[in-house]
Amino acid sequence: MPDSRVRGKKRDAVFENADFRCEYCQTPIEYTIQPFVVDHILPVNRGGKNSMDNLACACGGCNGHKYDKIDATDPTENKLYPLFNPRTESWDKHFIWNADFTQVIGITAIGRATVAALQLNRAGLLNIRRLLVLGGEHPPSRLTDKLPNP
Repeated sequence: MPDSRVRGKKRDAVFENADFRCEYCQTPIEYTIQPFVVDHILPVNRGGKNSMDNLACACGGCNGHKYDKIDATDPTENKLYPLFNPRTESWDKHFIWNADFTQVIGITAIGRATVAALQLNRAGLLNIRRLLVLGGEHPPSRLTDKLPNP
């Protein structure tokens, strides 16, 4: 089996391209207790490669919930959809924040399936987001054009 670990300059490039945030839950790397990893969007055991178009920056929680999933059930439609792909899709096409910016809301079937599968609103993330909002560190500035009206 090929070595799927991503190290050195490639790892640094993945993190830098993601602005040092998890590309799924949008948590900044400096405010987590779990190490961030390079996620294979298409898992290696499903044929995924170590190419930049298949790599994403992920927190340990999102990566652990994603594991080798490539799709999940949208709880609204009860149908299987592919998970959000941060290399080919825009985060704000599939997700918005709730009014107090603590919860990720899926606005498409892909978004809802990803929220459910990766548990993007797990308790620890909600707590971190509450604190980051108070400190002016959340939501990410690049996503503020899609903020809900309070």
